[in-house]
Amino acid sequence: MPTDTGPEIAEPESKKPIFLVLAIVLVLLSGIVTWTVASDHYAPGSSRGIVSASVVQVAPRVSGRIIAIEVHDNAILDTGDAMFRIDPRPFELAVERAQASLAQVVQGVDASSAQIEAAQAQIAQARANADTARTSAERSAALFERGIVSGAARDQAQANLAAAEAALHAAQATAESARLQLGAAGEGNPQIRAAELALEVAEYDLLSTVARAPGPGVVTNVHLGLGQFVGTGSPTMTFIDGEAVWITADLRENQLVNVQPNDRVTLVFDAIPGQIFEGHVESLGWGINPGRSEVGGLPVNTPISQWFEPARKMPVRIVLEGTTHTWPRQARLGGKINVLIHPDGGTHFVTRTAAFFQRIGSWTTALY
Repeated sequence: MPTDTGPEIAEPESKKPIFLVLAIVLVLLSGIVTWTVASDHYAPGSSRGIVSASVVQVAPRVSGRIIAIEVHDNAILDTGDAMFRIDPRPFELAVERAQASLAQVVQGVDASSAQIEAAQAQIAQARANADTARTSAERSAALFERGIVSGAARDQAQANLAAAEAALHAAQATAESARLQLGAAGEGNPQIRAAELALEVAEYDLLSTVARAPGPGVVTNVHLGLGQFVGTGSPTMTFIDGEAVWITADLRENQLVNVQPNDRVTLVFDAIPGQIFEGHVESLGWGINPGRSEVGGLPVNTPISQWFEPARKMPVRIVLEGTTHTWPRQARLGGKINVLIHPDGGTHFVTRTAAFFQRIGSWTTALY
């Protein structure tokens, strides 16, 4: 009796496309995993690098009323450019007062010097009087021994000698007191030095009425008005230091296996499509906040609700090649950058392939 074997022969043929699709998927997944692992070691990078810079809150060193604003928001400055001015009149008066005080101190020191000279003259006179009294007392004592003068005359001569020596000691004490009160002579005199320092402080305060840019950079967030009173240390605007600009890229720990300082880096700014910029690794961050704080001396462990704990990322500091003047004008603080590190000179096939993809991707930044 004939047997129908048609379905049995068609069944394995219908499964071939499924196996083929599964094989393709497995190959693709294997390729993705292999590429991910290889690129982490030989072409580490990040599409979320950011432009970082040293940001300074500009605050006046002295208090006063604003009389001039020399900059506008987002102005580009050079070192020493004036940003705003505070009313200098109170500080000019303080300088004049300090100058008058210095002149008064110098005059007083000169007077004290004259007093010392007068005291020295008094010492010389007292010493001469004491020498004369000593000679007279010795002569009176000799004449008394010979019976020529009376004992009263001898005693008077001795009394005159004692008085002369006392006057000499008093003159010496007066001169020493004047010398101690005066102190060192010339510029080393403490009174003159104190007055000079007070004058320097007043002059420095006067110079501080003009706030100047500490270096080349940009000012932003300017909130000042004419006549506004600003206090010492009160922020008035934000200064972005143009000489302290770098790029921060957060990389997973397993991406740092081959990364070393001075490794070559290629950069793509989202603001500048189609251009590749050169840089190098300046340093690798030594640590991050793991999110384990202590309350009352006990660690607080944040529970993980995911199947796999998120990878920890470490900051890598990258600088652009050249000087600060080579930074593109389109770059802005906080701007997004695609970062690709070339470990070991970038000669590996994976590194070259990743660089090729980065160059292609540099043009796609113009699309979004």
